[in-house]
Amino acid sequence: MWPQANVSRQPHFQLQRRQFNWIKKNHFWKHADQKIVFYEDKNFQGRLYECSSDCPELTTHFSRCNSIRVESGAWVIFERPNYLGYQYILTRGEYPDFQRWNGYNDSIRSCRLIRHVSGTFAIRIFERPDFAGQMLEFTEDLSSLPDHWHFSEVHSAQVKDGAWVFYELPNFRGRQYLLERGEYRRFTEWAAMNPNVGSLRRVRSF
Repeated sequence: MWPQANVSRQPHFQLQRRQFNWIKKNHFWKHADQKIVFYEDKNFQGRLYECSSDCPELTTHFSRCNSIRVESGAWVIFERPNYLGYQYILTRGEYPDFQRWNGYNDSIRSCRLIRHVSGTFAIRIFERPDFAGQMLEFTEDLSSLPDHWHFSEVHSAQVKDGAWVFYELPNFRGRQYLLERGEYRRFTEWAAMNPNVGSLRRVRSF
């Protein structure tokens, strides 16, 4: 809560207000120009909805989604409300049907903007939960993890820099899981139902 603006606290209050305005300008507002457009029909036809911020419930805006245009930013979209269900990571470009984002159906019910999509990238993966066992670190995309990893599973991970996507299968196929900066002690913490990881990719906004 802001301190009351009395005579003794006024300079400190003004400083806090300037700091708050700087944060708005340099953190919140820098995402304000990010935009994703959802279309009910294929090839960008039918009812549309433009979104420029996180949205936990898209059902009120459209009943189905068969094409998407990402005008700026990087986004993760979800099959169910409140950021649940299948997730798909989209960067700037056009997706004329849901197969283009490797979708399983035309159900998109929530979305949010992905932060930390530029600069340096680094991720560590571990053989066992709680960062135990063998570890490998990557700073580039990898199309086939089994070629570099003698285990078929990844049980924990640490994202040091950037945002990453785990794919269940090699060559960036299968279910997708977004991992942003932080620690994941078990595979369930990146919303996976099993520890299988076949490939991984940096999330970059162009």
